This record gives sequence, C-alpha cells and structure tokens, in this order.
Amino acid sequence: QVQVVESGGGLVQPGGSLRLSCTASGFTLNNYAIGWFRQAPGKEREAVSCLSSSDSSTYYEYIVRGRATISKDNAKNTVYLQMNNLKPEDTAVYYCAAQWDYGVGYKCLMADDYIHWGQGTQVTVSS
Repeated sequence: QVQVVESGGGLVQPGGSLRLSCTASGFTLNNYAIGWFRQAPGKEREAVSCLSSSDSSTYYEYIVRGRATISKDNAKNTVYLQMNNLKPEDTAVYYCAAQWDYGVGYKCLMADDYIHWGQGTQVTVSS
C-alpha cells in the first residue's frame, strides 16, 4: 500500500538547520506529487513546500521562501525538506503527503487533494 513516513525532526536553536525526510513505500516518486505541510497548536495547517513530478518543478510557500529547499532522491524513494535559519515560529508538527500527479503543478501546495499522509515529525525551535 502507499505510505509516506517522516523523520528528521527535533530540537534546534534559532538560526539552526534541519533536514526532514519523507520516505515513500508502495509507489515510486516519478508519478506523484509530494507536499510538506506543518501545523502548530491552535493554528491552521499551512503549506511549506511541494514537488510536482508532472512539471518537474518545486514550489514554496511565501513564509519560507529563501529558507527551505525541497529535493528528492529517486534511488532512495525519499523526498527531503532542508530548512535553514530556523525561527521559533517554525515550531510545528511537519507532515508529508502524496497524491497521484495527473498534472498538479503549483496546486501541490493545496492540502485538500492529498490522499496519503504521514504521521508527522515534531520540529521545535527554541533557545
């Protein structure tokens, strides 16, 4: 079955960096869109970044532009989210999600169309 599993979260000081991993099983990445989302307590879920296979493009939400990089390793069937210059407001549970990429493009930043979600990994940015 199609599954995605997040890892790499933890406690980081402000200004530090993390690389989150989203490992896929039951499918290969070349026909899917993969998104990274986050949710903090009391706040709405928000998009961070996504990768669309159909147009071979990556997309970033405005709030993290310049600090986040999404990439993939097809051999490992893994998508990464590199986060730099982390801020306390980045504290959240980070989720990855997958959907069949029929031609999703920039709409991979929209959460509602994703079918497969991971359990999340906690990122805490604090001194």
